[in-house]
Amino acid sequence: MSFPQVPVFDLRLEEDDVQAVLDVYRSGWLTMGPRTAEFERAFAEHLGAKHAVAVSSCTAALHLAYLAAGVGAGDEVIVPAMTFAATAAAVVYCGATPVFADVLGPHDLALDPEDVAAKITPRTKAVTVVHFAGYPAAVRELRALTDAHGLALIEDVAHAPCATVDGRALGTFGLAGAFSFFSNKVLACGEGGLLATDDDDVAALARSLRSQGMTSGTWSRHTGETETYDAVGMGFNYRLDEPRSALLLSRLAKLPRGVSRRRELTRAYRARLKDLPGVIVPYDDAAVEHSTCYVLPILLEDASRRNDVRTTLRDGGVQTSIFYPAVHEFTAYRERFGTPSLPQTEYVARAEITLPLHLDMDEAVIDRVVTALAEALR
Repeated sequence: MSFPQVPVFDLRLEEDDVQAVLDVYRSGWLTMGPRTAEFERAFAEHLGAKHAVAVSSCTAALHLAYLAAGVGAGDEVIVPAMTFAATAAAVVYCGATPVFADVLGPHDLALDPEDVAAKITPRTKAVTVVHFAGYPAAVRELRALTDAHGLALIEDVAHAPCATVDGRALGTFGLAGAFSFFSNKVLACGEGGLLATDDDDVAALARSLRSQGMTSGTWSRHTGETETYDAVGMGFNYRLDEPRSALLLSRLAKLPRGVSRRRELTRAYRARLKDLPGVIVPYDDAAVEHSTCYVLPILLEDASRRNDVRTTLRDGGVQTSIFYPAVHEFTAYRERFGTPSLPQTEYVARAEITLPLHLDMDEAVIDRVVTALAEALR
């Protein structure tokens, strides 16, 4: 039988999603235009944010957010090492240095505010918080900390496009929030991202720099709104195209329903995992209600067993992943910045296993995964 029988992630598009993309191809207008603008308006309303600027990736959104925060050569940005490499890489794009901070521990994989406070220096320009697995980090505490030091707070919201703290959407607490629409994300279109902000200047900068610093785009010239353009900054090609925008717009309406189902599946997993010896399940049951439940991470108490456990699961047809190897231990970062001691992150990076979680699962599949995991641990 082919592997995997139970994939770690699966994406099924509905017929209206496909039709939305076909309509764009038949329209003859493929580059950034009216559907992108419509998606931006819809996503801003979804968040309760003033501005939403669609871009080519979350990496692009992070880069623009850092530039908007004034990050440049000689500056430092405090970031978690328990994240995808882009969170730190976009700091390097600005000529600045990522300073890696630890996570709280095995029961909360988000940035530790106390470690952040200890790493603030006169060179610190911003702090980036990642809402890991879609669970809200200590964003209010971090905002108070950054405000006290005159720093920008940037939210990496790649995992959490429909998560809240006290009813307020993640991605709206800092100067800017960076979202991902990569293929395996909760709201996916293949490749894509978005910068959300309530700051008019940040939004204007992002809109300019995403398209080579130009004062007008192709669509406005096509419609006759403008006749020519100037380049007022050294920008980038960070545009999002119309087929992806149409797909996002179609799928956005289904996002709350999808997140609700993810929460149901996560609760079913947690009920089956809670008494499994040798396994730590991060976060608590109450946190599920405010999370997008992007992935289902577990930690092995004995990290040395991870490879064997994953191999046994694979042999049983169950695919797993690792979220994430620690960024500060990657070769490119060790060679440039050294390797700080981050004991909590290092344990998590060696002990974490990401179990399958997607909308086409049911409780019978969860039973199969947990049974296979129990057998692997034995």
